[in-house]
Parts: sequence; structure tokens; C-alpha cells
Amino acid sequence: MASPTLKSDASITIRRVSPRDVQQRQIIVKLDGENVGELYYGDTITVPVTAGHHRLRVDNTWNWKTLELDVASGGHLKFSTASRAGRFTWFLVSTFGAGPIYVSIQRESET
Repeated sequence: MASPTLKSDASITIRRVSPRDVQQRQIIVKLDGENVGELYYGDTITVPVTAGHHRLRVDNTWNWKTLELDVASGGHLKFSTASRAGRFTWFLVSTFGAGPIYVSIQRESET
């Protein structure tokens, strides 16, 4: 017997367009543990979802952030993500050739 198809009745959009982004490293986007895409600077993805509770994770292979969120039926949540340098990143890059780049994600305000 085939499993029933879940109807997508909402969506989540993640953008990577912050001027503070260091524009290095891809950001891997996972929803409920499933890889749904990679964002390079300037990219946007929209993922259809079912209403209910979800776990959104962004990971730039150095650092990650996870959000727990609830999506209403017909809802469209929007988020902004970025890879940004830490306080000593550029010193470490110039000294050792590598340094920490942190990832952030925040919900965009409703307009």
C-alpha cells in the first residue's frame, strides 16, 4: 500500500543577501533533518512545508544554528541567513590561512 502524500500548505523562504555576509562558504539548509539546499551569497530558496512544527538548521560547515518553529496553514515564514567573521577571523586567516566564520539566521519582519 502506498503511503499518503502530505499536502504542502505553507512555505519557508531563506535568503542570503546580508551586506554583512563575508560571501565565503556555502550555507547548507536542512529542514527536519533533510537537506533542502545550499545557499551561496545572493541566493534564496523557498521550501513548501505542511503546517505544524518544524526544525530549521543552517550550517556553513564551521558553525551551525537551529531554530524550532511552527508554521500555520497557509503561512509563509521568511528568514535571513549569513556567514560572518568573528572578532579575530581575519587575523587568524592572515596568520594561519584559516579562521572561524560564524553562521546566523533570523526571522525577517512581517511587512
